[in-house]
Amino acid sequence: MIDGTRVGDQLRTELQVEIRALQAKGVTPGLAAVLVGDNPASATYVRMKGKACDEAGLYHETIRLPPETSEAELLALVDRLNADNKIHGILVQLPLPKQITTQRVLRRVVPGKDVDGFHPENVGKVLLGDPTGFRPATPYGVQQLLLKSGVDTTGKHAVIVGRSTIVGRPMAALLLQDGPGGNATVTVCHSRTRDIKSITRMADILIVAMGKPEFVTGDMIKPGAVVVDVGTNRVDDPSTKKGYRLVGDVNFAEATHVAGAITPVPGGVGPMTITMLLHNTVQAARQWARA
Repeated sequence: MIDGTRVGDQLRTELQVEIRALQAKGVTPGLAAVLVGDNPASATYVRMKGKACDEAGLYHETIRLPPETSEAELLALVDRLNADNKIHGILVQLPLPKQITTQRVLRRVVPGKDVDGFHPENVGKVLLGDPTGFRPATPYGVQQLLLKSGVDTTGKHAVIVGRSTIVGRPMAALLLQDGPGGNATVTVCHSRTRDIKSITRMADILIVAMGKPEFVTGDMIKPGAVVVDVGTNRVDDPSTKKGYRLVGDVNFAEATHVAGAITPVPGGVGPMTITMLLHNTVQAARQWARA
């Protein structure tokens, strides 16, 4: 079992050394989270980010805006945060209401504060392997989870199921790079891939991020493969107190009989995502202090 909670705690402990060093120079890394509307999942995620900042000793602001907020109002807020020296990282929680053009807002965040890694400048830097670019937190978390769990990616065939700009594509870029956690041979599968089972069964490392509950079954996994399940899905379950349970994109019960190592849901990739967001915020503060 690949324990994301344990690895995340280990990385946060290591991060404390740099946070204290920055604070000794009069710089406290600061993160601003912007939440537009009342999406329950987004609100929960933003609250968890705030709690993680408190525990790590980071300055943070959570700015909540009503669902009817206009694009112009949101852009004006982003401009204010861009100019605020207390804030080193800005994240605009997605999804945004339909009256707002998401890409326009994400591109308004200055690249040096884009700790989500969504700005085209950071996307390009990650693709090129430029360490000053911000790697999106989830794929970066997966890479660190593999590294800290002793999974050698060099020369391995990594298959990614899902081609989103948030996980799948940057995950491929990170695994291809020359260095620790890279040097893999990468195949990306998606909704138009033919005979996907024949491809996933070739994977030494199978990373699944497609948002379909328990899509990957045991017979789609190569015996002994490392399986990383990025998905988090609610499925109805009247037998539970809440009326639902969380499952990943992999059928965990079947996969455990085949895989050599696997991440659980919850407790796998999720804790790593928030940890790497903290890491990116500290990186932003360090680069700001050097500028």
